[in-house]
Amino acid sequence: QVQLVESGGGLVQPGGSLRLSCAASGFTLDDYVIGWFRQAPGKEREGVSCITISDGSTYYADSVKGRFAISNDNAKKTVYLQMNSLKPDDTAVYYCATGTHSNCAESVITAFLDDYWGQGTQVTVSS
Repeated sequence: QVQLVESGGGLVQPGGSLRLSCAASGFTLDDYVIGWFRQAPGKEREGVSCITISDGSTYYADSVKGRFAISNDNAKKTVYLQMNSLKPDDTAVYYCATGTHSNCAESVITAFLDDYWGQGTQVTVSS
């Protein structure tokens, strides 16, 4: 019943932009925080960004501050990650996840949310 589906990944050149989408269904989005995470081959999962739907507060990893922006559309039950000035180091599979009674900053720092995860979308930044 509960489902998160990521989309919007692809191949882009360094300096380019992508917008990822995380479409939610089967639950009340406003009750959750939604986080974006990524994992590159041979590396640990990394927290990227998070939004607390109820109050709109956000948190970003230092590596993406000033380049990425997280937002939500409650009508579409979708959370977006706008990625600008992309770098090769941004290459990874990007996942969205949700948690209840969760703190956004903590989730990004620990790269963890304990409720639901999507299947991921591949982002490749290469010339």
